[in-house]
Amino acid sequence: MTATDTPTVPHSPIEDAQGIALGVLLCGVGIHILTTVGLITGQTAGVAVILSYLSGWSFGVVFFLINLPFYALAYGKLGLEFTIKSLVSVGLLSLVTDFLPLGFTIEHLHPALGAVIFGATVGMGLLAMFRHKSSLGGLGVVAFWVQEKTGFRAGYVQLMTDAVIFTAAALLFPLSVVGWSLLGALVLNLVITFNHNRKRYIAN
Repeated sequence: MTATDTPTVPHSPIEDAQGIALGVLLCGVGIHILTTVGLITGQTAGVAVILSYLSGWSFGVVFFLINLPFYALAYGKLGLEFTIKSLVSVGLLSLVTDFLPLGFTIEHLHPALGAVIFGATVGMGLLAMFRHKSSLGGLGVVAFWVQEKTGFRAGYVQLMTDAVIFTAAALLFPLSVVGWSLLGALVLNLVITFNHNRKRYIAN
């Protein structure tokens, strides 16, 4: 916070809880749609999706384990509050993605529409979590930290890391899967890029 920033009004614990819960739910729905149509994504979630497809393990388990090394970075660079909230968010998302299919099934969904819905829902979910000083850990922590420290948009950081992940995915999956998946990742990152700017916010 600089001397020219508008004084902030902290969120209450209840406001943080509902914001994080909403973000997790939106992200869980998006991931469920993504995996239902057999697509992939970028960032740490993308790595978890790919590994879950290849190993047969659930996305929730893989996602939780992959995130563990990133908490040290989150604590050292973004503080205890952000780290705890991110740990809670990751744990909740791991549970939501494992249990959501028990009550939410999709009979038919075209991959193109699934990709767009995924990108929009996860993008809005991440915005809700960013707004309440949380994230889904992993490479998102790195992107959020870069934006906070340098002003370079988190969405652009994610686009660059996505490029690496999708290049590797192109060697493992059909190009049609990679193509529709790129559409979903593009929508997601554009939602974040156009809507996440901490200087527009009053509450901290």
